[in-house]
Amino acid sequence: MNDRLAEPSSDSQIILPAVQMNVYTPKEPGVGRVVKSELCVASPHKSAGVVRHIEFDVGGSALAGAGRPGQAFGVLPPGVDANGKAHKVRLYSYASPSFGEDGGGHVISTCVKRVIDEDWKTHKLFEGVASNYLCDLQVGEEVKLTGPVGRRFLLPISARNFSYIFVATGTGIAPFRAMVMELLRSNATNPIVLIMGVAYATDLLYHPYFQELADRHPNFHYLTAVSREMQLDGKGGPMYVHQRIVSHTDLLLPLLQRDNTLIYICGITGMEVGLFQQFAEHLTPHDLSRYLTVDGEAMHHVESWTRPMIHREIRTTDRVFLEVYG
Repeated sequence: MNDRLAEPSSDSQIILPAVQMNVYTPKEPGVGRVVKSELCVASPHKSAGVVRHIEFDVGGSALAGAGRPGQAFGVLPPGVDANGKAHKVRLYSYASPSFGEDGGGHVISTCVKRVIDEDWKTHKLFEGVASNYLCDLQVGEEVKLTGPVGRRFLLPISARNFSYIFVATGTGIAPFRAMVMELLRSNATNPIVLIMGVAYATDLLYHPYFQELADRHPNFHYLTAVSREMQLDGKGGPMYVHQRIVSHTDLLLPLLQRDNTLIYICGITGMEVGLFQQFAEHLTPHDLSRYLTVDGEAMHHVESWTRPMIHREIRTTDRVFLEVYG
């Protein structure tokens, strides 16, 4: 998109900032040094997935202070692939705000899920190249980094003028950790709701931190949705993120009816369908039009919406920021 630098003339104008891009490339990467690597899930935990929060010191490099919440940086794993070619860059969302973990923009972070699976065709163990490389790194070791990249999944200029609903599953929480930190550091007072979905409660990433933020900031609301066991408060069975629209209508519907609310969605492909169905079921046509443009025929069969309909029969407006992955 064409970045515009001027301040918006009204609070409701959604204008994204200009951002730095590719200060380092795969051909000419920068270097970061691991300063922290710690489990980001409860221990012990029920699922097989292991997620680590990893921090890199990029002080003295062009990456220092360059990234913004919603952008990603690249990691170049060492070695070559089965064809003898150098491994390609892998992208990871910033989990750190623009001022970094250190307050000066010199320490950036992300969260990484260690990928260990079976190749269905060969029945052999498959290990994610970059994820295992990163999770194996020890404090003090260096890694080649690229980026930042990303122009669309960003907080707008004058971010404090907006209200937010952030919806994440799994490591899709990374950009929202960064965004929430950025907003609260700016003393934003408009409502901010974070909905985090996982399979088991022990998979909740940064859970104690978000609980602490919710306790300290009246405008920040932290909701969890656990899909394979009872909810943490014991007041419901298995639940997906879209079902929070129903369980918390008193909080979320008034927010969705505001003129300044933005929605950010990050996580596994398909999670957005359930959310959009709930919007269609519970919002008036006027309120729905803030977020979605729906073809007439599709509007008569909301219960049958599918992922391929997104961007065709169901199109998002500029109030919805969508970043999903397979």
